[in-house]
Amino acid sequence: MREEAKEPQHHAARMERKRAAMEERKRRAQQDRGVLLVLTGAGKGKSSSAWGMVARTLGHGRSAGVMQFIKGTEATGEEVFFREQPGVDWRVMGEGFTWETADRERDVAAARAAWEAARYWLRPDGPALVVLDELCLALRYEYLELGEVLDDLSQRPCAQHVVITGRHAPKPLIDAADTVSAIEPVRHAFEAGVRAQPGVEW
Repeated sequence: MREEAKEPQHHAARMERKRAAMEERKRRAQQDRGVLLVLTGAGKGKSSSAWGMVARTLGHGRSAGVMQFIKGTEATGEEVFFREQPGVDWRVMGEGFTWETADRERDVAAARAAWEAARYWLRPDGPALVVLDELCLALRYEYLELGEVLDDLSQRPCAQHVVITGRHAPKPLIDAADTVSAIEPVRHAFEAGVRAQPGVEW
């Protein structure tokens, strides 16, 4: 940090500029509507971020639906926890990671069943928040038709929020989203030989 930045007057002036800029951004953001969020990239934390939004939704007394498309062979800490919470409909429709099943026909059938169930949430009486975990991978492997998914998402209720996670988000999905975060890896303990740890990885 530059020395002048540590001076009280300099710091106060800098914070005032930031405050004014933030107030202007807030003034321009006057819409109230549901948003489509895409969390993608090769880094860790995409699904974990979505679970944080589930917690926030419940904290506001609203409901959430979680559909897991790929992960499905092991119970996770978040699944165990959220299944116990009122207001959460948590469904695991995947049959495990794609490298575990190695059966495309079965994976396609599981993804189709998951989408048919998830699309019922995209209605006026659906939950306030819908999480479509690992949907990006299901789209990448063409287990689902991207056009159909985008069409269903575009017809969801105006106030409903949808969070989609997974690596390799297709460009049309990114283009349709209101908020996109690409989480990129810097370092991961697994690469140093550390096994996946409960409470961190699952």
